[in-house]
Amino acid sequence: MSFLDTFSHLDWPLVLQLTWQHITLVGIAVSLAIVFGVPIGILMTRFPALAGPLQACATVLLTIPSIALFGLLLPFYSKFGQGLGPLPAITAVFLYSLLPILRNTYLALTGVEPGIREAAKGIGMTFGQRLRMVELPIAVPVILAGVRTAVVMNIGVMTIAATIGAGGLGVLILTSISRSDMSMLIVGAVLVSVLAIIADLLLQWLQRALTPKGLLK
Repeated sequence: MSFLDTFSHLDWPLVLQLTWQHITLVGIAVSLAIVFGVPIGILMTRFPALAGPLQACATVLLTIPSIALFGLLLPFYSKFGQGLGPLPAITAVFLYSLLPILRNTYLALTGVEPGIREAAKGIGMTFGQRLRMVELPIAVPVILAGVRTAVVMNIGVMTIAATIGAGGLGVLILTSISRSDMSMLIVGAVLVSVLAIIADLLLQWLQRALTPKGLLK
């Protein structure tokens, strides 16, 4: 069967279900990484001595092959009856997403012009007020660049999570391998790539929309 024949004969309700499942899994994992990564990045700016060790730990996590990390998480979740399924996959992608988000948060906040920070102090702003009203709005574009990196990278990683029963578009690829169906394999790979491109474009638009007008080039 040719590529076009395979594409036209796909079970599209199933494909849409798997696509939504893929988006949901990546969305949950990256959202958790934002919830934890941004505060950690802020903490690193307050206590610079923590920046090196925390970034080193996140870097080590990122170097672990995804299939190995899934394997390391299985015994832990098996104790709670969740060894196979979405939880190990979400945890792994969460860990992979931490580095680009916390690193970009740290770099963005430390990159705020000292003059701006001093001016905010001069008018009596507290640290929390400076952070909320001055520094974070300036840092948002760089933080979102880290989120973009995490999302695009982990759309691919989540494909491998189908091997532990997490679902998503990786199911199509695993099915094609088991059937030795090269056309279906290509379809699955194309769908994952298209999803990553769409996510990148949407986040690029959001990044530009949230950039303060004075910082737009």
